[in-house]
Amino acid sequence: MSILTRTLYLTLFLIGFSHFSSNAQDLAVVKYKGGGDWYSNPTALPNLINYCNANINTKINPNPETVDIGSIDIFQFPMLHMTGHGNVFFSDNDAENLRNYLISGGFLHIDDNYGMEPYIKKELKKVFPNQELIELPASHKIFNIAYPFTDGLPKIHEHDGKRPQALGIFHESRLVLLFTFESDLGDGWEDPEVHNDPPSVREKALQMGANIIKYAFEN
Repeated sequence: MSILTRTLYLTLFLIGFSHFSSNAQDLAVVKYKGGGDWYSNPTALPNLINYCNANINTKINPNPETVDIGSIDIFQFPMLHMTGHGNVFFSDNDAENLRNYLISGGFLHIDDNYGMEPYIKKELKKVFPNQELIELPASHKIFNIAYPFTDGLPKIHEHDGKRPQALGIFHESRLVLLFTFESDLGDGWEDPEVHNDPPSVREKALQMGANIIKYAFEN
């Protein structure tokens, strides 16, 4: 990518971030290629946003927009959310666009809705070829910035019965990408009747989600 193009990306991000940080905080849902259901859990993010607005003093639009991973529109949002059950594919343009977004100050949360993990790990190597996902220790700030999770990422749905993991990618010591695996926070954010989770489980999911949003906006 040329210096001129990189400068354009940075300028677009700074303009977008300045706009939202001065007027509102907004999130967007990531649309990606590969056939995976990027649109799953339709009530999850609106419920999480309403929870954050009521409990951690955010002012987020409760109707998040959808942005294509390869579009410069992602630079308008300080945080992106991505989920799904199946295949994910990033073109070279998608990977470069996402990398530039993240190293310019953006934050991406990827929540495995079950079945996404082998595909997203492969595609993230296109974004950061020389980096690996690193498991975050329970002492990391993201687990106590608003609500304390002394054991780290909570387990919301059983799936394969494995322990939940919060995996991250860092750029210049800043956490730019969080991948939550074997937890399924998004299912816990959905309307109660969707999965019939008990209130205590939904509350844990929402509190952890609030931690992620607060961390993304403040770091």
